[in-house]
Amino acid sequence: MKGVINQSICRVLLAATVLLTGCVGGVNDELLSYIDDVKARPGGRIEALPQIKPYETFTYMVADARSPFAPGRPGGADPVSAGPKPIDDRSKEYLEQFSLDTLAMVGTLDRGGNTYGLLQTKDGMIHRVVAGNYVGQNDGRIVAVDDASIRLEELVPDGIGGFYTRSAEIGLKQ
Repeated sequence: MKGVINQSICRVLLAATVLLTGCVGGVNDELLSYIDDVKARPGGRIEALPQIKPYETFTYMVADARSPFAPGRPGGADPVSAGPKPIDDRSKEYLEQFSLDTLAMVGTLDRGGNTYGLLQTKDGMIHRVVAGNYVGQNDGRIVAVDDASIRLEELVPDGIGGFYTRSAEIGLKQ
C-alpha cells in the first residue's frame, strides 16, 4: 500500500510541475520574442575616431622671460609700486576701527559754511565727520558729504601685494 501512495504522490508532483512549467513559459515567450526582434535589426555603422593632433612642447627659457611665480607684469610694470598705497605714517582716526556696515549716517550739520556728516556707531555714539576724514577698516577717506549720503574711497588689497581704489557710500538712515 505504501508503494501505491508513493507512486500517486510522484504522479501528482510530476503533473503539477508540468502545469507550472507551462504557465511560466508563457511569460518568457513575450520577452524572447522581443529579444529576437532586436537581434534581427540591421546594425549601424560606427564613425571612425577623430585624428589626434600631436602634442606641441613648450620650452620655458628662464633668461628670456620673468618668473611666473613672481608678482609683476610683463614689460616691467610692477603693480605694487605703481598703484595707490595707504599712508604709513598717518595716525589712525577713531572711526577707522569700525567696519562700514556698522556705521550709519543719521543726519548732517551745517556750521560755519561747512557741512558735517553725523555717523552713529553700533554702540549708539554719534560722531561728526567732514570730507578728508578717514572711516572704516580699509583706509576709507571721505570725499563728499551731502544731505543724503557720505561718499568715500577705500584702498582695498588686490591680493598680490598692491591696492586698488573702491568707492563706497554710507546712506542716510531712515
